[in-house]
Amino acid sequence: MNVLVTGGAGFIGSHIVDRCVQEGHQVSVIDNLSTGKKKNLNRNVAFYKMDIGSSRIERAFNSERPVVLVHMAAQMNVRRSTEAPQFDAQVNILGTINLLEQAVKYGVRKVVFASSGGTVYGDQQVFPADESHPLQPLSPYGISKLSCEYYLKYFECVAGMKYVALRFANVYGPRQNPEGEAGVVAIFSQKLLQGEQPLINGNGMQTRDYVYIGDVLEAVMRSMHSEVTGIFNVGTGLETTVNAIFTELTALTNSACKEIHGPAKKGELERSVLDAGKLTKETGWEAVVPLADGLSETVQFFREQSK
Repeated sequence: MNVLVTGGAGFIGSHIVDRCVQEGHQVSVIDNLSTGKKKNLNRNVAFYKMDIGSSRIERAFNSERPVVLVHMAAQMNVRRSTEAPQFDAQVNILGTINLLEQAVKYGVRKVVFASSGGTVYGDQQVFPADESHPLQPLSPYGISKLSCEYYLKYFECVAGMKYVALRFANVYGPRQNPEGEAGVVAIFSQKLLQGEQPLINGNGMQTRDYVYIGDVLEAVMRSMHSEVTGIFNVGTGLETTVNAIFTELTALTNSACKEIHGPAKKGELERSVLDAGKLTKETGWEAVVPLADGLSETVQFFREQSK
């Protein structure tokens, strides 16, 4: 089938593209390469270098006639969203509406959307949080992701276009950008391999739910291929501290760096962990990659990149 992937040169998007090509689908990509990398692009795709908010995206829909839209493109820097909320809304909300209008016009049957479990729930009251947890985003980024979920529901109601919104936990793995994305695993891995000293924000006891890219990819593919619709968490249900991540990565990189702590980031969540039981129940999906294995694969990727 014809699949259009936005952000297909980015971390998560490029893995999705590769898998779709491997399965024999006809794949096209929209990416402005602001954070995505051309070297991540699969050679067997039609590539459209443009913003998702551009009027020119109709050309991609008209030419490719996708059956499924996998929407991974976003302004995904939480801190930038607090500094420039209007820009965040322009990219994430208006850009998504632009895509959805074209999707309806050209007969897309299903949209798979990258939402954010950590930001739409805000300060968690229950650990792990399931999809019924109160929604109280504390950043423009979280607000924009939640807004897009509502727009997806709206377009389903008025146009019958099915959707799956996947609320990702902290995704990590090969190809994550240590410069432009808020990925502590990628940032620490690169710095440690280069002999640089990473800085841990605050006391390092803040926890996150680290889910490996391979497991995330499987969740996206099951969402594409099944009849499932609605909103689903994608996480492991396990909390890991930043300090624990640092310790594991220093061992994997044979680094002698010690824990160095800096000031805590204002507004940073203390704990974030997701319950993905709903996705498991409806699709059979489970996070199967242990953290130690995923970190090892990630370090190996950055080690090879540095050669």
